[in-house]
Amino acid sequence: MRLLLYGSRDFAATVGELARHCGHEVVGRVDDYDTGPEIIGPFDRVLESHPPADYGFALAIGYNNLPARWAAWQRLRAAGYRLPPLIHPRAYVADSAHISEGAMVMAGAIVDVRVSIDEAAVLWPAVCVNHDAYIGANTFLSPSVTVCGHARIGAHSFIGAGSIIVDHGAVPEASFLSMQTRYTERHT
Repeated sequence: MRLLLYGSRDFAATVGELARHCGHEVVGRVDDYDTGPEIIGPFDRVLESHPPADYGFALAIGYNNLPARWAAWQRLRAAGYRLPPLIHPRAYVADSAHISEGAMVMAGAIVDVRVSIDEAAVLWPAVCVNHDAYIGANTFLSPSVTVCGHARIGAHSFIGAGSIIVDHGAVPEASFLSMQTRYTERHT
């Protein structure tokens, strides 16, 4: 698929490489505020020049402003763009797992049986999401995060590198866990 990247900073470079590894052609970056050699314009102008029938998108806005990232996601969906899940060929995803539209699973990540990854969630390298866990929409799991079985992470959350969510753990929506957090609160 011919993909545009919504975003133009460091995370966009990473998403662009992931998209290429997944077999997509990246044709440009969209940015509503900045200009530059790879930026083809703001979203409103690109909507006219690159219609949803011919192009898809990858959401390449990072975790520094999760509400703005989610607003961009909603604009893309309302305009009718496809946002394919991007799953690196060297990630493991069980055939009973569900990866939603726009989610990203990077190299070396493991998504175990019956896991559900919601829209626009991002799993960095070496993330391990164990059986029956749920990762909410627009959530970032940093490198080497371990999510144990039946755990639930609410939407719009950031989980820092090396953190561990215990079996049946319940991380509320819009949570921020710093690096190497051991999260032990459980749901019933």
